[in-house]
Amino acid sequence: MKRIALTLAALAVAVGHFVAVAPANAQSAQKLEDVNYLLPAPPTLPAFAPWVLAQQRGYYAREGLKVSFLVAKGGVDVAKQVGAGNAPIGGGIGDTPIIVRAQGVPVKAVALIGGRALHHLHVLDNAGITRVADLKGRTITVMSYQDTSYYVLLGVLASAGLTKNDVEVQAAGPVGVWQQPASGKAQAFAGPVDFAISARGAGAKVTTVASDQFIPTTTQAILASDEMIAKRPELIQKLVRATLAGLADIMKDPKAVVPDFVAGSPTFKGREAFLEDVFSQYTQYTYQGTGPLGAIDAEKLAAIQKFYVSQGIVPKEAPVADLFTNQFVGR
Repeated sequence: MKRIALTLAALAVAVGHFVAVAPANAQSAQKLEDVNYLLPAPPTLPAFAPWVLAQQRGYYAREGLKVSFLVAKGGVDVAKQVGAGNAPIGGGIGDTPIIVRAQGVPVKAVALIGGRALHHLHVLDNAGITRVADLKGRTITVMSYQDTSYYVLLGVLASAGLTKNDVEVQAAGPVGVWQQPASGKAQAFAGPVDFAISARGAGAKVTTVASDQFIPTTTQAILASDEMIAKRPELIQKLVRATLAGLADIMKDPKAVVPDFVAGSPTFKGREAFLEDVFSQYTQYTYQGTGPLGAIDAEKLAAIQKFYVSQGIVPKEAPVADLFTNQFVGR
């Protein structure tokens, strides 16, 4: 356990500490609590804009928190670390608890970053694909065979009576997943909307097909362990509230948040137009939804779990109440 903690500390140094921004008088008026927030990939990516904005705009500091982001090896690894008590909170996908609960990891989703879906199907306009059934015999790229993008693809295929055996699915990594279709080596790919925008930037003509019109699926989620929910509910509440405030800012005005995101992710300086497009697309395809911001739909989660069991992704269903809680949203 100590080795894991040291590894996480080293990762924090490697990716850099993101120090919350707040007015000087606010910081001097209270001592901020240090909190490690574990994310599945570097927080400088556009997909993590709600977190970056919560940091840059002082929403964590306003809650009395000094947040440092650490990076794990994907959402399942985040869940395992959070479940083991190596971090109080983390980020994954809304269906991550379905996977890790089956492995005995006591983690729940405590808020969703949006009401639609993170991963969608993207098809090349010149591939002649006008319906899901047209994917038969085609080459489709995903990030990996353990990534939610792959599971979403399986669900979309199943909606047309197809299986992975009816197509050629290639695990191409987070860059190859869109580069291969853009270079004509695949006809479709699954992933978040910024991958489609990157493919268009490389000259490909791509259409995004919303996955949630075919299957139940979720967005990114905030994850916490059963123990932390029971022992430190006020801390989880603060982290959820601050992160959702960053999300709300994007939804309100995707263009206006770009300067603050660039300040937190300077590698995107000079690519502001790209970010405006990304945040607009995220708002349309991922963030918008019904109900309170961050709320988790029990029926949707139950349907996803049934599909995972049917595909052999998890061996059996867990009680849906063990997978999430909405006690921290709408406040």
